[in-house]
Amino acid sequence: MKTKKLIIATVLFFAGFMVSQAQIDTRIGAELAYGTEIENLGIGANAEFGVLDNLSVSPSFIYYLPKEESFITVNWWEVNGNVNYYFMQDEGFQLYGLGGLNYTNVSVDADIDFGEFGNFSSNASDGRFGLNVGAGANLDLGSSIMPFAELKYVIIDGGQLVLSAGVKFSI
Repeated sequence: MKTKKLIIATVLFFAGFMVSQAQIDTRIGAELAYGTEIENLGIGANAEFGVLDNLSVSPSFIYYLPKEESFITVNWWEVNGNVNYYFMQDEGFQLYGLGGLNYTNVSVDADIDFGEFGNFSSNASDGRFGLNVGAGANLDLGSSIMPFAELKYVIIDGGQLVLSAGVKFSI
């Protein structure tokens, strides 16, 4: 008798999980971003996979345009794995909080020309793990295209506030 109740409860749980999983579509997209630490624009790609009724997993990648200052070039990119919790899902507008992991890689190249004394070149790179915390909003236009905007703070050495906007496509 207990086994039968356990099987029924398990089936109902997974049936409920599958129904609620369908509430958030799977989406892929592109975004433009601005990072306050690098003080430059970035381009990126993202995805979103519904897990529960109000919960999704959202990986992303942002590559910031190289920044040149004098004889130094800075290259910066980040990979994120966020969880989005939807607080509001009205028709046409969705608001969510986000939290997750971040990996940031920064490389610096220096190239100095000393004229007849020769050239000096050096490079260094460093990668760090951090945490993301922020919020975002989707604008549901009733089609497969969904504009969005996010504001997140990356908790890492020096920290960085990232503002991004783009579009997601339902697949």
